[in-house]
Amino acid sequence: MPAKISGVIQDSIAEELEIESGDELLTIDGVVLQDMIDYNFYCKTEFLTIEIKKTNGEIEEIELEKDYDEDLGIIFESAVFDKVKPCLNNCIFCFVAQQPDGLRDTLYIKDDDYRLSYLQGTYITTTNLSEKDKERISNLHLGPFYISVHTTNPELRVKMLRNPNAGKIMDNLNWFKENDIPFHVQIVLCPGYNDGEELKRTLDDLSTLGEALLSVAIVPVGVTQFREFELKTVDEVCARQTIEISKKYPKVCCSDEFFLLAGFEIPNSDYYGNFSQLDDGVGSLRSLIDDFDTFELPQKLSEPLNICFACSVAAKSAFEYVCNKLSKIENLQVSYKPVISTYWGKNITVAGLITSDDLINTVKDINSDYVVVPSIMLKPYSDLFLDGKSMRDVEEITGKNFFITQNNYSLSEVIDLIYQHV
Repeated sequence: MPAKISGVIQDSIAEELEIESGDELLTIDGVVLQDMIDYNFYCKTEFLTIEIKKTNGEIEEIELEKDYDEDLGIIFESAVFDKVKPCLNNCIFCFVAQQPDGLRDTLYIKDDDYRLSYLQGTYITTTNLSEKDKERISNLHLGPFYISVHTTNPELRVKMLRNPNAGKIMDNLNWFKENDIPFHVQIVLCPGYNDGEELKRTLDDLSTLGEALLSVAIVPVGVTQFREFELKTVDEVCARQTIEISKKYPKVCCSDEFFLLAGFEIPNSDYYGNFSQLDDGVGSLRSLIDDFDTFELPQKLSEPLNICFACSVAAKSAFEYVCNKLSKIENLQVSYKPVISTYWGKNITVAGLITSDDLINTVKDINSDYVVVPSIMLKPYSDLFLDGKSMRDVEEITGKNFFITQNNYSLSEVIDLIYQHV
């Protein structure tokens, strides 16, 4: 399949060649590309020939010369040009199965594609990993990968993933180890299934994988009000037990939610190592606080400024800390408002699942110059929320000025905004 182009980078080779959104990359040096892995590989040369299909149907063959490592500057609609490998599991905790109708189409896609794991850090289960896939991974020595393990007990994993192929997980992980392919592991903890003694068994098994295993993240199962299958959530007792069990394993970290549920302080940065699973909520609050502490703050602003952070419930302790420090700046008023999820239910507390209506209801009555929201609330490269409304819609409904931090909860942009009023 052709690689559909959504845009080009300014001042790039692609812009110079007048490649545009809507065009298609057909081949590089006569090779039809499967994905961004192929694209990156075949672009590593000084001379190449590309075929571009223009929006009017015309096909252009372009010969060009460039630096060996220089990128063409093409932005593609997807990292995978052929069909995404679908998820063949029916996991008891699957979040896609807990969603109502009416959300963005992409939210109903269940992928389990090793290429997206390598390119974008998404999690795979390995239940659909073919011998052909393994051969390509080995030949190109791809990695690291992100693997959803959940349990190494074969019978229990088959039960949890509801796939007879799921029991081969240790065989697959040992294949990665034997081929020197590094990987990170995720465990979604479901009380009554893979906690307690089963968690100990899983961590014992994973500890045999040596240097190939880079890290293990334990995250609590997310249960929305739309779930039909009854599933227990992680409570204080379970959170404390899980943290205690994980202490014995050096590469294992619990997500921030476990410490919040347990009533414990967020660990210091040493606990998280290189913060390798931040996108899974492991160390994101510590990272935010430590990053904030590196900034030099002004003592006074030349004019009054009022800022409100619209944050997730899970992040409220971090923003309490941030606001306490910022409040010492003269002429600066700061506050934070956790966005309660009435859409998904009280058990969902992360920023990435906040809907426009919940944000509107949270901030509509506040008085501030700017409402700060993290970009993770929006679809990547767009201003759309999960429920289809845009940030422009929210601005019109609330009459508020929103300041979106482009790097999720990065506060450097907010500090820059504050300094503009010094």
